[in-house]
Amino acid sequence: MKKHLLIYTLGFLISAYGQQSSSTLATNSLEEIVLSSTRIALPLSENSRSIQVIGNTIIEQTGSTNLAELLQQVAGVDIRRRGMAGMQADVQIRGGSFDQTLLLIDGIKLDDAQTGHHTLNLALPLEVIERIEIVKGPAARIFGQNAFTGAINIVTKTKQAQRLTLGIQGGSYAQKRGQITTGFAKENSSLLAHFSKHTSDGYRHNTDFKNTTAFFKGQWNTTRQPVTFLASYSNRKFGANGFYALPSYTDQYEETQGSLVALSSKFDTKTWTITPRVYWRRGQDEYLFLRHDPSFYRNLHITHKVGISLDASNYNNLGTTGLGVDLARISIASNNLGNRNRWVTTLFAEHRFVLSNQRLDITPGVALTNYTDFGTQIFPGLDIGYAIRPNIRLFANTGYTYRIPTFTDLYYSDRTTIGNPNLKVEEALTNEIGFRINRPKAQFSMAVFHRAAQNLIDYIRQDTEGLFEARNIRKVNTSGFETEWISHFNWVGASHRFSFGYTYLMDDVDQTDREFSRYTINSLKHHFTASLLGNFFKNASINVVYKLAQRPNEEMYHVLDLTAQWQWRMLQLRCSANNIFNAHYSESNQVPMPLGNGLLGLMFSF
Repeated sequence: MKKHLLIYTLGFLISAYGQQSSSTLATNSLEEIVLSSTRIALPLSENSRSIQVIGNTIIEQTGSTNLAELLQQVAGVDIRRRGMAGMQADVQIRGGSFDQTLLLIDGIKLDDAQTGHHTLNLALPLEVIERIEIVKGPAARIFGQNAFTGAINIVTKTKQAQRLTLGIQGGSYAQKRGQITTGFAKENSSLLAHFSKHTSDGYRHNTDFKNTTAFFKGQWNTTRQPVTFLASYSNRKFGANGFYALPSYTDQYEETQGSLVALSSKFDTKTWTITPRVYWRRGQDEYLFLRHDPSFYRNLHITHKVGISLDASNYNNLGTTGLGVDLARISIASNNLGNRNRWVTTLFAEHRFVLSNQRLDITPGVALTNYTDFGTQIFPGLDIGYAIRPNIRLFANTGYTYRIPTFTDLYYSDRTTIGNPNLKVEEALTNEIGFRINRPKAQFSMAVFHRAAQNLIDYIRQDTEGLFEARNIRKVNTSGFETEWISHFNWVGASHRFSFGYTYLMDDVDQTDREFSRYTINSLKHHFTASLLGNFFKNASINVVYKLAQRPNEEMYHVLDLTAQWQWRMLQLRCSANNIFNAHYSESNQVPMPLGNGLLGLMFSF
């Protein structure tokens, strides 16, 4: 019955695609968005890579409460959550691991040298996000380390309405969430600040949490020489029932902190755009194997990344040249991993040639990185695009990508595991070809890709009684197909937005004896998402999200979420219902996700 209903709904919405209307539903003109995640600034319609953009209008209308919840609606982005509210979640793109996806805030790289498990610890509150740029495929020549299978750049708001917004939410499992967001904008300056706290008793034993988030952004001299200061802080405390190691370890506990402080500016001339940044990212992770007995087993790690970067674009007769340099000192102080540090220097260079009456673009580029503990790595790439028509583009790209082992891979040890300081760099060659159609009321894209990876890190042991040791043993060839469609249409006198995405992955794994291997490749073989966002009633909107997912050798599962919002003057009422049909499923480490649950919230702006 569910399948027939889904097919009927898709068919109806497809038939509505051709209708022309004066839609009143706010939309983002994606083809006009200039991507800020690359040195050579280009509208999405002129970019020759697989890129998806989630604009702030859609972010607000989906009713999501956190970044992990929002990103899991994007096909090809595998958000492997442990528990509720994205309290602990890993982000993976196109079958890569949690260590192989890079997260950025306003172009600042947030990789954590301890482990990629902390990538989303500093996820910003959705209330301060202007848009999210998701770059899929080989991205080492653009971003460097960790952009093995892709990168996600969070762009914060630059223009904030002068208002104060107060919000409160409550719901299943004694959830309580309160927030305050304020901002103002003058001719030459602006300010944006946010504070929120989210707590819950948990949906099963030892899954309670407390999450505190704070954000501040100030801009000055915006009409002359802009200066931007950004600060963000996240503190999470949560019971980790079965989150790590064996699911039977039910009394684990973790506290994480993430903070970022950054100062940036921008210099514009007729031929140059130069963007300097100075930043400091701090992370802290405390883990207890037994929550109420810290003396049994406790890890405490504190990491720092202090860096300076300079990105530049030069516009000349041969096209556009992009140059960049990034210098950072990365360090960790840990009772398990010891005191470690490394210096990382990365140089970037690329040039975009435009030929054949502006229809053909060719962009070769290279990233050269020197690590004080891994030497020099060189990773080239090439993007090619051809505009069949102004709104139809063919594109292809190829590139080498890499990932440096984390300090956990190199030095971690406990009763069952030992690191390996002799690990090599993970490497891959990725090729992609696709096309994209951009129209005012619809966008469509499709791509096929292949990634040949080697030296992937796994933990193996010689026998059932030995220790798991990190080793470069994996070779994996990943092939895939991906498509996305977004359509805006009018129906029954109201405006609506329908989207769907599908990703298919096939991994050809150089097999290892599973009995003696800790990790196995467990990509989402099938990943389908669909959403319908519409104004069915005056001053009200409803967003319905459907997700289908299946991993190799596991059963397929279906999840349906719904959010309804009603606006009256300065007051907004929001209701969210998740996993409406009580699907039984897990996304990571056999941790069962919550059954049907909901949140009811009230927002007041003045």
